[in-house]
Amino acid sequence: MKLMRRFAETSAHVLIQGETGTGKELVARAIHYLGDRRYKPFVPVNCGALPDNLMENELFGHARGAFTDARESQRGLIGSAEGGTLFLDEIECLSLKGQVALLRFLQDGHYRQLGGHGDVRADVRVIAASNQDFGDLVRAGQFRQDLYYRLAIMAVDLPPLRQRGTDILLLIDHFLARFAREYGRPVPRLEASSAAVALAHPWPGNVRELENVIHRQFLLAEGDVVRLVPAAEAAVAETGTEFPVAWMIDFAGMDMKLAKAEVIARFERDYLEQAIALTRGNVSLAAQHAGKERRAFGKLLKKYGIDRNRFQA
Repeated sequence: MKLMRRFAETSAHVLIQGETGTGKELVARAIHYLGDRRYKPFVPVNCGALPDNLMENELFGHARGAFTDARESQRGLIGSAEGGTLFLDEIECLSLKGQVALLRFLQDGHYRQLGGHGDVRADVRVIAASNQDFGDLVRAGQFRQDLYYRLAIMAVDLPPLRQRGTDILLLIDHFLARFAREYGRPVPRLEASSAAVALAHPWPGNVRELENVIHRQFLLAEGDVVRLVPAAEAAVAETGTEFPVAWMIDFAGMDMKLAKAEVIARFERDYLEQAIALTRGNVSLAAQHAGKERRAFGKLLKKYGIDRNRFQA
């Protein structure tokens, strides 16, 4: 937090590194909105979504008539971020050609639109982010060392959630309060034993995983208590995969046919509960999201004894 505030006082480029789900874009937005550029645009871009053949056009724009379909000029992402911040997420996905073009802009703030005449000057701060180790990328020849040095004038590493101690409990309180506001419900409390479960879980998906888990448990909670189940957390820790609690099945004594039927039944029940919870008891909307007819969806609810009224706001 101290680094973010220091970075916000400058216009130097920033490099944010951290595992997926640690909140890299939130940090980028904080740096932008804490600084003098707060009243100018914040333009987020996922570099993995920029096709190589259109990368320069997306970043720098084009002049009218630059190519066959260019009936009007286009500013490009850098032009759209004038005076503000351009946030380049997954920066390692830029092709080497794209890295050269970006480096040229970072060196003096000038660029040339496709089909344009003369350079354009832009006052844009670039904040880049990645979940990869840049040392490995540079050694592998996948990322230019000079671009890395240019971006890493100011760098910050975001710790994974598993290293943040009791911050996990603060985040759970935050998410519970937020979901309560969103759904117009009283703020529930976390069951006492669930605090130990949350602190023991490695959270491979970090804060994003925590948010999704708390969202689901909030919607499925009965009464004013939200509970995290140790069995599911143990499965996640052992396999690295998040399994719904209802899928923890003891297959001892079952033949394969019976075991398969049990897994399908558990899946259907869990899916139906999530679908009806997310639509706050609206069967028609839940059926639409599930891609099923309302009558067939209703029969499944009845089959598993799921009362839609329990999920209404």
